[in-house]
Amino acid sequence: MEFRDFGKTGVKVSAIGMGTYYDPQWIVLSRIGIAPSKERRINALKIGLEGGINFIDTAELYNTEELVAEAIKNYDREKIFIATKVWPSHLKYDSLIKAAKNSLKRLKTKYIDLYQIHFPSRTVPIGESMSAMEKLVDDGLIRFIGVSNFNLEQLKKAQDSLKKYQVSSIQMPYSLVDRRIESDIIPYAKENGISVICYYPLGHGRLAKRFPSDAVEMIKRNHGEKTFAQIALNWIISKHENTFPIPRASNPVHVKENLDAVGWRLSKDEVEKLEKYF
Repeated sequence: MEFRDFGKTGVKVSAIGMGTYYDPQWIVLSRIGIAPSKERRINALKIGLEGGINFIDTAELYNTEELVAEAIKNYDREKIFIATKVWPSHLKYDSLIKAAKNSLKRLKTKYIDLYQIHFPSRTVPIGESMSAMEKLVDDGLIRFIGVSNFNLEQLKKAQDSLKKYQVSSIQMPYSLVDRRIESDIIPYAKENGISVICYYPLGHGRLAKRFPSDAVEMIKRNHGEKTFAQIALNWIISKHENTFPIPRASNPVHVKENLDAVGWRLSKDEVEKLEKYF
């Protein structure tokens, strides 16, 4: 597994992570005590951990924090980087503190490595939320602060609201079929030492339907047998030093496949040619 610097934290994180957003059906059913394919999903996370992935992303909304706790219970917690998120309805100071403590209980851990605001709030000032975030860092309940689904202006406001710490990461959709953040978020993040966590790195299923066989053949000639998923993930890693794709970890077979997305690099020419297909 490859590891790269996570923002300015001084921590090295696996170049690919594992996402645990499954689908709306899982969220609804799991909240009433029904957990479809629970053991398969736990096993998928374990396959990733065994393969060297140390980065797992979850959220209070997903209702997968307890599942993550189950998957990691026999592993060295100090070697795992756990990221979770707080929902916009919990962004007032006291509510955010409470939400973080509830996530800690579900994760069965003493601290969260990266605590992220899932979406910006239209009603709660960002300064109030970031004040709570800094309190959580001071109290040792979280290590680093992140945001998710913020535009560039919102990201800057979040940074400016922090008095003692920094925004370590931003999480956004990014893939070969969704490259909107290349024009603003990614260059700004690079300049300011912010990591970009890329969700939907396989285009939320769209790449599987659209990935041309010619593109796969082009990569195979230089890098050996590769799948479209491995190529799509490697494109993100090869193009940027501060990006971390987090494909969904729900199927052990797919997670094992994703492990082979690292250990090699697309050339600049290959990146450019690949992008022309999309």
